[in-house]
Amino acid sequence: MSGGTALVNRPVITAWSAVSPFGIGRAAFTEGIRERRPAAAPLDDERWQAAGDRACLVPDFDLRTVLGKKGVRSMDRVTGLAVTTVARLLDDAPRNRWVATGEDAALVLGTTTGSVQSQMDFTRDSLTGEKPYLVDPARFPNAVMNCAAGQSAIWHQLKGPNTTIAGGHAAGLYALNYARRLLTFGRARTVLCGAVEEFSHSRSWLERHAHQPGTEGPAQLPGEGCGLLLVEQRGPDARGDAEQPVLAEILAVEMGIALDGGVRPALASCLRRALDRAEVRPEEIWAVSTSEAPGPSGEQERAAVAEAAEGADLVHLTQAALIGDTGAAAAAFQIAGVLVHAETTPEAAGRVALVTSVDRDGAVGCALLRLAGPR
Repeated sequence: MSGGTALVNRPVITAWSAVSPFGIGRAAFTEGIRERRPAAAPLDDERWQAAGDRACLVPDFDLRTVLGKKGVRSMDRVTGLAVTTVARLLDDAPRNRWVATGEDAALVLGTTTGSVQSQMDFTRDSLTGEKPYLVDPARFPNAVMNCAAGQSAIWHQLKGPNTTIAGGHAAGLYALNYARRLLTFGRARTVLCGAVEEFSHSRSWLERHAHQPGTEGPAQLPGEGCGLLLVEQRGPDARGDAEQPVLAEILAVEMGIALDGGVRPALASCLRRALDRAEVRPEEIWAVSTSEAPGPSGEQERAAVAEAAEGADLVHLTQAALIGDTGAAAAAFQIAGVLVHAETTPEAAGRVALVTSVDRDGAVGCALLRLAGPR
């Protein structure tokens, strides 16, 4: 896609919601960010049997309580988080449900691998069950990566494109870039775009064994949740016309791969491409939200940002210390955090915010947003 096309037909973020360690819904996330409230809490060892004794969980998240008893018997946690977040976003305003459901409403959901717990449980049952290796067929859909996106579309009548993108910590930015392309090429009129991650027994132990203290520093507490944006095309053909609120304009999204630990050059290249595409000068960047990657990767991420934004007086927005390592949901929460900050900051109006992401498997990316400021 040419830079000219991107500039003429920029997509915009018109609504968002989150189910996070701060609680369920946009208001809970906003309150937690503004209060700078740590969400870590002790784990029930009998229930979780996790690798650690503390985590940043969505408080009091019970599927039957949140979604009702119908249709949740075999639903896993990651699917429940996604279905709940879609419901909250659609219910936040009458316009949201009108524009974000139906034949031309798409859903793009980022993930790491789907539900690790469901995959391991199903595999274990297939190996340990009585011959002929009996498993519960109702649980098989949970073991595939796109279960959460598919169930969300079924629950909420989203009949347009339905896509799951695996990208680790950068999944939210991959999803945003994919959503932008769907809108640009007319595959959808509106896109619900975000990412989801669950906490589970299996994930906690996988993270424990994957973590390398010698090169990554101290491990972050695990977190979970789902962040979701409503993204629409800006212009006279946009659904809702004058009623269309705009929280931020998506100027550019760029992704890359860091080879052999070279996070700084890979991310710096993404940042240069994004600034060129958006026609933004480095000194125009007002705020930045990094992924706060631990160890040398985080140091290289900050160095790349400092290099790209040379001359800018940056406002640094952080949240990992509050909600932990939320995995695939991290970048979506970063964008939500930027929007929360802009809502009460008059000087944010018309300014540019930068969001960057780094994953331990080499995925890097960035997004540039022009903020609408307080409403």
